[in-house]
Amino acid sequence: MPKRASSISSPTTLLTAPIELAGDWGRMLAHSADLVVERMRQACLDDVRLVSDRQPARLRVDEHRSGPPAVWLHPDGSSMAWIIIDIGERDWSKLAYQFGHELGHVLANSWQADAKPAAPCQWLEEAMVEAFSLRGLGRLAKDWKEDPPFAGDNAFGDAIAAYRENIVKRYASLADSQGLTRDAAAWFAGHRSEIEIPSLNPFAQAMSGTILAEYERAPGCIEALGALNRWPGRSGVPADEYLQLWQRSCAELHASPQLPLRLADLLRIPLRRK
Repeated sequence: MPKRASSISSPTTLLTAPIELAGDWGRMLAHSADLVVERMRQACLDDVRLVSDRQPARLRVDEHRSGPPAVWLHPDGSSMAWIIIDIGERDWSKLAYQFGHELGHVLANSWQADAKPAAPCQWLEEAMVEAFSLRGLGRLAKDWKEDPPFAGDNAFGDAIAAYRENIVKRYASLADSQGLTRDAAAWFAGHRSEIEIPSLNPFAQAMSGTILAEYERAPGCIEALGALNRWPGRSGVPADEYLQLWQRSCAELHASPQLPLRLADLLRIPLRRK
């Protein structure tokens, strides 16, 4: 017997918001690209509690033929998060990776018009969303091998896993050479002027490996990303204030504060515990 449709509709979340494709996808079938994007969204978010009160009502994934991937901060007041990617023909690993990173920014409330990146703490958001994408890629690789979106394409799961592993190894090498692996607090204090550049710079890349390990150790901590940037100044405040405001935002949304507290401990940034 068919189930009766509920008269109460569930609210749209980042996991359920409709996705539309835009831009120049060349000879790639839009349906194929859409399948990859949807699978990556599920891999990234399926077990993450979405706590933000600023989630978009829909997502647009816009393929450009040049320029870096980004979230387009369009000032039209719409409730759409607009993600720009730049990939090669049917480069599904790169599509998933780039989309996952930018989806992380959307999760972190960095999709509305006032969400301009700013020093000194943008590097930390970049590291966190990079780790978010790498975690999603690992889950996508496993899912693809077991249940590929394209019939008979199970083996491509290994290609996704290898793509991810190359990035993880490169970041681990950076962490070793910079001294992050030995002493994170000394690394932060000694390289702070280079670290606090608002981009996925080599220091943010190194830090993403440390954060990825934290995601894998305690997956529940990822929900704290939804409490980011809900204060005036966003990433443009000093690290101690940034982490304190983030901790307070977690309390407001009843989200786990484990991630900001862990980062504060790691970098030896004093916080008032609540």
